[in-house]
Amino acid sequence: MGQLQLWLAILAGLSEMVAQEDLYRKVFVFRKDPSDAYVVLRAKLEQPLQNFTVCLRSYTDLTRPYSLFSYATKAQDNEILLFKPKPSEYRFYVGGRFVTFRVPEGRGDWEHVCASWESATGIAEFWLNGKPWPRKGLQRGYTVGVEAAILLGQEQDAFGGGFDVYNSFSGELADVYLWDAGLSPDKMRAAYQSLRLPPAVVAWKSLSYEVKGDVVVKPRLREALGP
Repeated sequence: MGQLQLWLAILAGLSEMVAQEDLYRKVFVFRKDPSDAYVVLRAKLEQPLQNFTVCLRSYTDLTRPYSLFSYATKAQDNEILLFKPKPSEYRFYVGGRFVTFRVPEGRGDWEHVCASWESATGIAEFWLNGKPWPRKGLQRGYTVGVEAAILLGQEQDAFGGGFDVYNSFSGELADVYLWDAGLSPDKMRAAYQSLRLPPAVVAWKSLSYEVKGDVVVKPRLREALGP
């Protein structure tokens, strides 16, 4: 390998960082709009999900559609998806079907969302900034597959790929968690307030991840994102 090829290989490697670390008081900054960048999350899931909760915090001025959290299996690309088609609406997908939660348009501040689902009842919960929205029904009796590609910043239209850059995220993401259980109302509020939380299969304070493309880890700009 020539010297030029060696330097190109090193630079390519720098753009795809594999890490496991405590990201407390840090954020992922997705710098471009639109973007082909994303972050792959590694999770140790041992069995299919009958219940789960996903939480995260986002900060963006986008008004077009964008994906926040995408969990795809080879059988179903929208196995779990948190998607915002417009500023006044969130969509929560399980097994390729979705329910819509209409919300006030953001005021240029961080938004914290949690979404949970249980198979036995098909109940889907959605919490925005520590407050619950009316519960809805979704995919009663369904089971979420376990061999998954979990991505931040892109919507998967195929397992691990099939991206549309005009559904990509641009801005800042933080405090990403996935639990293989439903959380109690107290724990939902604790997630918003960045308080002590139960062990999670994806946890911001011990996150195993790989950056693909133009995403940078930076300190967050203020001490507390909650109240």
